[in-house]
Amino acid sequence: MSTRFILQGGFPKDGKQENDAFFREILSTAPQEAKILLVLFSKEADRVEKNTKEDIEQFVKNGGGRRLTFEVATEDKFIEEIRNSDVVYLHGGNTGKLLETLRKFPEFSKSIEGKIIGADSAGVNILCAAFFSLSLGVGEGLGVLPIKVLCHYKEENKDKLNMISPELETVSLPELTFKVFEM
Repeated sequence: MSTRFILQGGFPKDGKQENDAFFREILSTAPQEAKILLVLFSKEADRVEKNTKEDIEQFVKNGGGRRLTFEVATEDKFIEEIRNSDVVYLHGGNTGKLLETLRKFPEFSKSIEGKIIGADSAGVNILCAAFFSLSLGVGEGLGVLPIKVLCHYKEENKDKLNMISPELETVSLPELTFKVFEM
């Protein structure tokens, strides 16, 4: 069974975390009874509750009548939580914080095999081999996907990754746009 990745370029900084087409796409191949793991390691503790509520609202709104259950990821049982989920959603936020946390789990790449992975912004950055972030500059992700990515894409940043791994495809993702990859 292949792993399905739905990668979104991020949400506007001051906008509501809404993109119906993105959330519908994440769920388009999910089972009728789906368990969704919300990974909010990129958020500060005071934002987790608000973002959890927004994420659940978006999934339920776009679930097409599916019976969805949700779990918020914890570092203590993270890999087990992934294994028990149908969908893993890597919420955007602080790329450095998310990368630091996920590097603690060398089995992460293997644990998501066969899952549906939705990600936005920081979540996308960490999945790719290389990324450009306005806050971090050029960085190296976990390399789960053999691509380079420009989230929150703007024309002025189009060449930021040209000198990094030229053999890899560069994917530009403006805010609220997404692309699907199956591997």
